[in-house]
Amino acid sequence: MPVDEGVTDRNHNYMSTRQDDPEAADAPGPDQEAGGHAAPERGAGAAATVRAWFAARLPADWFTAAPDIQVDREEITIVGLLADPAEAGDPEAGNSEAERAAAAAARIRKFREETRSRRIEVAREAEHRFRRKVSWGVTCGPVSEMFTTLSVPVMTRLRQSERRVLDTLVDAGVARSRSDALAWCVRLTGENADIWLSRLRDALRHVEEVRDQGPSAD
Repeated sequence: MPVDEGVTDRNHNYMSTRQDDPEAADAPGPDQEAGGHAAPERGAGAAATVRAWFAARLPADWFTAAPDIQVDREEITIVGLLADPAEAGDPEAGNSEAERAAAAAARIRKFREETRSRRIEVAREAEHRFRRKVSWGVTCGPVSEMFTTLSVPVMTRLRQSERRVLDTLVDAGVARSRSDALAWCVRLTGENADIWLSRLRDALRHVEEVRDQGPSAD
């Protein structure tokens, strides 16, 4: 049975993944086809299906706005927005930033405990249906917290000049290993190319939509 604590660790060097992710612990891996089910559907159409499915199942009083739901080949991530204690007039929010953050953290803990069993139930159903792990998180005022997360090993081939970049990061103490250095490069690219990546994702979604509207192969 899934629980609601822990993080799935990653080992890039040996390509093994330890599954401790709470809502994700009870489902088959993303590349498995358990029980004769097909591999996960991909593309914009799949993401839209997932978002519609969750919109119909998440309680309306959990979040103050529609949650941000991100989908890739292995994972579904749901991040919801909780009411900011300061804006809601909570006396515990106080006047300082520290007091506001403490009140927000307390509200996150309360939400996490009160919704635990329902989130596990929804995650189990989603993992069985979509063949992806499910991760949860919330934002409340100045505080954002992921309850669960999934790290997935990704194999790649690099030329010597590219490997030297990773080795330089390791030698300089920026990263612990080549795999850690590669993850650092990916994070850095994401942080500095948000606009470009967003436009690229929008273009890919448009391609998927046009493809779905094309004539059937049957």
